[in-house]
Parts: sequence; C-alpha cells; structure tokens
Amino acid sequence: MRTIDWVDGAIELIDQTLLPQRVEVRRITELPELIDDIQRLAVRGAPALGVAGAFGVALIAASVQASRGEDELDRDEVRRQAAVLREARPTAVNLSWGVDRALTRLDEGAAAVLDEAIRIRDEDIAACISMGLRGADLTRELAGQDRVSVMTICNTGSLATVERGTALGVIQTLLEQDSLVEALPLETRPLLQGARLTAWELQRMEAPFRLLIDSAGPFLLSRGIADAVFIGADRIAANGDTANKVGSFSLALAARHAGVPFIVVAPESTIDMRTASGADIEIEDRGVDEVAGFGGTRTAPAGIDAVNPAFDVTPHDLITAIVTERRVIRLSRGETLADVSLEALRS
Repeated sequence: MRTIDWVDGAIELIDQTLLPQRVEVRRITELPELIDDIQRLAVRGAPALGVAGAFGVALIAASVQASRGEDELDRDEVRRQAAVLREARPTAVNLSWGVDRALTRLDEGAAAVLDEAIRIRDEDIAACISMGLRGADLTRELAGQDRVSVMTICNTGSLATVERGTALGVIQTLLEQDSLVEALPLETRPLLQGARLTAWELQRMEAPFRLLIDSAGPFLLSRGIADAVFIGADRIAANGDTANKVGSFSLALAARHAGVPFIVVAPESTIDMRTASGADIEIEDRGVDEVAGFGGTRTAPAGIDAVNPAFDVTPHDLITAIVTERRVIRLSRGETLADVSLEALRS
C-alpha cells in the first residue's frame, strides 16, 4: 500500500490522523482539500510532502485547464495557486521542492507536469531502497557488530514517504538482513506519531520492538539500550544542521554522552544549500490545542497558553553521519555537504 499516489486523475492518500484504529484512503480532487490534509497532518513526512507538492501542482494544472475548456493552459493561474500550496507548511523543504520541480515542466503543459510528479514519486521509492542499504551497512560498521538495537523518534517509515521510508526504512532493511535485535521507537509527543504510526508499521513488518516514552530515551541511551539513533529530517541546512521532529536534539545530546552514533537518514531533496545553518530554519509552532489535550479530550486547564514547536534543530557537530540515497556524509570526520557536489553525484 502506497502512502500517496496518483490514481485516475486524483491524489489518493492514507489519512494518517485515523491510524492505527482505521486505515482510510482519501481521494483528493481539489487544492483546498490537499492543503487542509497537509496542515492537519493527514499526509506528513518530508518525502511524502515533496510528492504531495508535485501531485498538487499536477492537480492544479489539470483543474485550471479543465475549467477554462481551452487547449492553452493559463500558466500564471497555475503558478498563483501553486504558491499557496508551497506555503502550506514552512519547515519541511520538500514540499516547496516538489512544487517547484513540478513547475519546471509547466511550459510543456499539464501532461508534462503530471509526468514530472510521477517521476518524483518513483524516485522517492528508489531512494528509500538505497538509503536503507547504505544506512544498514553504516550502522553495522559504526557499531562494530552484525546485529544492532536502534532508537528512533517520530515516524520515518512508508507513511512518511511513498514506500519503505527513510530512517525506519533502514530499520526495515536491518530486519530483512537479520541484523535487527530490536527497534526502540519513542512515542513522540504531542501527536504520538511514534506510538500511533511507527509502532503500527513495525508491527506490520513483524519487527521486534518496544515503545518508549519520549523523556526516557536519553536516560536509556546512557544505560546502553541502543547501538545507534536514527532520525529523519525535514530540512538539512548547508552546514549540516538538521531540523526534525521536536525531541531529536535531546536524543543527539544523549547519544553524544553515551558514545552512540547519531545518524540522519534523508533524501537529497531535504538538503537545502540555500539555508546556511539551523538558525535560519523557520520552526513551525502548532499552537496550544495539541498540547492541552489529545483525541478530543482536554487534559490541561482552559485558558492556558503553550509553546508547541513541531520541530527542533540538531547542530551538525552532534551528528555522526547523514545518509542519503547517493552518499554518506560523515560529519564526525569533518566531511561537509559541499565535499561532494550534487552535480558530481549526477554525473
């Protein structure tokens, strides 16, 4: 089952807000529906948002062309609507990347835009396979053993991509290679993406795992519970600073204290060389409601305020390595994202 896909002229996606109690596939035919699904986290995860952005532009182009009944596509109107989609969530760079890449084919017409969006979807599937293999090899090397236990936060599996996943995709590869002792997902407050989504995916792949509360993760690392920590990324700055689900920074500090490798797994599209450092990354604050209650039940007093950053930024000097579909950048050895240019990788 794909998290997001293009089916018969519309976007189909799994509504992640209903998991694990119910699996429901939504069919999206209009831009406001897609923006709402992005903002309420029905579809989430950096790579999946990149695919959603590209499919969104394809949806816009098809709708604009159909509404005017003309062979000539109103490109300005497509770009205007695409700009609204581009800003649906500010921290993850993949959404704007997917929108912008689909727009590069706009002058060729609506069919070309869709062709580019499908290409992005297929590249994401291939990238997850590659990241899984690279990440599994790196983890065994850094741990110095064939079988490992791995801690992770949030959801970075197939639900965050199209298939398999980034950091959780590495865990799946380790499982398939008989190298996984145990996965240790954090529950991931306040929306429990780890408890609701990652645990659901691990159970489906029949992986050995135990669920942890967020605040226990750093302490348990100090007691040797894991051989490595994996996180995904919503944006990686040019210097290697990485924005990911809030709680990642705490794990990085604990991993450094425990001498455990801290590994970021993310596609090349998540690297934003236009953002110099983590200080330049806009951090989305999702307001009081997610903190003051859960599942429609109020748990905090009425009238309070809250600080609710959806992400934090892990400084590059706490990151052992970044794994992409094309390379491994060992920040702990002084390597940088600029050491191997993307142009060289493509050649």
